[in-house]
Amino acid sequence: MIRDATLAHAVHAILEALGMAIGARHYFFLRRKNGLVSTLSNPAYTVLVGCLLGAAIGNKAVFWLDMPHLWAAHGGILGFFHGGQSMVGGLLGGLIGVETAKRLAGLRQSTGDLFVFPILQGLMIGRLGCFLAGLHDDTYGLPTRLPWGIDFGDGIARHPTQLYEILFAALLWAALRRQQGRCAAEPGLLFKLMLSAYLLWRLGVDGLKPVPYPYPPGLSGIQWVCLLALVVYAPLTLRQWRRLA
Repeated sequence: MIRDATLAHAVHAILEALGMAIGARHYFFLRRKNGLVSTLSNPAYTVLVGCLLGAAIGNKAVFWLDMPHLWAAHGGILGFFHGGQSMVGGLLGGLIGVETAKRLAGLRQSTGDLFVFPILQGLMIGRLGCFLAGLHDDTYGLPTRLPWGIDFGDGIARHPTQLYEILFAALLWAALRRQQGRCAAEPGLLFKLMLSAYLLWRLGVDGLKPVPYPYPPGLSGIQWVCLLALVVYAPLTLRQWRRLA
């Protein structure tokens, strides 16, 4: 773990940017592999821009929902794009951005399935940065007596929730890879499975993290976002999954 705050934030930012860059390259590789041409005039770029803009807004919006007590200290609305980020917000914001861009571009077909493995790849790289940043990042877990608890620098063994998430993403990758052929009959289902699984995961694993600002009944802002998103999204996923039977 990196103890120096400046170095920790720098390493975290580098790995986060690396994860996004590699994920983007992976996405365009999959497009070429599937015979999809990518040009600046192609509607796919409109969708990608919508994804990036939506993710940029979403990850900040959910971060501030999770930590509203820091709002005044960061200058209120003027400091919206300062502070941390939220993977949950990035995914949901990106989804909204993609759907908005598709409407503007007149696209009707599902575009989400090609994003699945690039997102999981970027997530694993980014969470490594979170892990190395230790206490300088807000993704560490609660104290634990389990033998794999890790001291991030304060003398307290904690759940390494960043490593849990890397393991979860790897297992989800393997599970979705096994279902990829079957899900091809239902475009968009692979993405819905990935997103629903991740929202359910975060709803649970964030119970092993400190709650920066408790909402009733003691849940964090991110947990509430996951819960509400699952109420809307899980039935859509289940309905499409049943059509495979």
